[in-house]
Amino acid sequence: MPPRRAERVLVERARQIRAGLTETPLISLTEDDCDLFVKLEFCNPAGSSKDRSAMWILEQAIGRGEITGETTVVESSSGNFALALAFYCRTLGIRFVPVIDPNCNEATETQLRLLCGRVEKVSAADAAGGYLKTRLSRVRELMTELDLAYWPNQYANPDARDAHYRFTAAELIAQAGPLDYLFVGVGTGGTIAGLSHRVKETYPGCVVVAVDTEGSVIFGGPPKKRWIPGIGSSIEPPLAGQALIDEIEIVPEVRAVEACAAMAAGHSLYAGGSTGSAYAAVQDYFARHRPTGHRPRVAFIAADRGHAYARTVYDPDWVRALRAEAARTTEAGALAIS
Repeated sequence: MPPRRAERVLVERARQIRAGLTETPLISLTEDDCDLFVKLEFCNPAGSSKDRSAMWILEQAIGRGEITGETTVVESSSGNFALALAFYCRTLGIRFVPVIDPNCNEATETQLRLLCGRVEKVSAADAAGGYLKTRLSRVRELMTELDLAYWPNQYANPDARDAHYRFTAAELIAQAGPLDYLFVGVGTGGTIAGLSHRVKETYPGCVVVAVDTEGSVIFGGPPKKRWIPGIGSSIEPPLAGQALIDEIEIVPEVRAVEACAAMAAGHSLYAGGSTGSAYAAVQDYFARHRPTGHRPRVAFIAADRGHAYARTVYDPDWVRALRAEAARTTEAGALAIS
């Protein structure tokens, strides 16, 4: 097949796959202080909100000629973005090498090794106690080692932001109607950057609350070891700086685990750590800001499903270990202050 025809076929195939993605559901949850809605992004084919950015980044890069059938896509990911890229690259017939780390859930790593011919796993922690900077360093090495390589760079690629502006936000606005508050977990920043701009264009008074985790440095907090992947970061992602953020909620990982359990028990939602963090942020925020008069209309994003967290967030032994570690950290901090 001549190269030009092969490229046209790949462009059309990417367009068809993206156009075939159906909208994700919006459901209401019973809450005392607000009318709460959750957009189930974990209903995407690869299981997370990262489907949006992964497919749109690939489609745009293919359209620009930056990815061909001979290209190897290389990306750093804590899990969900790697899974999404693996799924769509496999569907498109494109090679993909994910760069992961020891915090990657066992189920996620197993799935990646099934879908990808090569998986790179770093082991050295960075200065922040995480692995992101080490992963990014390995990505840069691979970009020089491979003949034809493309790095999506989910932390800075404007296509990641635009995917959520075009698709996630458009669906949310059509489904939810007027919103007073929107809570979004932040990792790379693409989701909140795209959502915040389009939601505020439609509902200027909507308060956008960024949800981060303790130990993340995105909003200037002190770095520390984090156990739940998918939310937070060891760097300040450029896309996060483009978001229109009104308030920030920092959620301890123990609270995220509690919220996951509460969603499963109370609403039959089997969700991941990012989603638990967002739900905890909603509850904690309105516990401090009791509405008077107008009952606010609130939405949050269920960014990931719980299957990959079966041996962590939903494992009683792992949760006990997390609680013990959190208690040790708190005690050490109190001793340092005294």
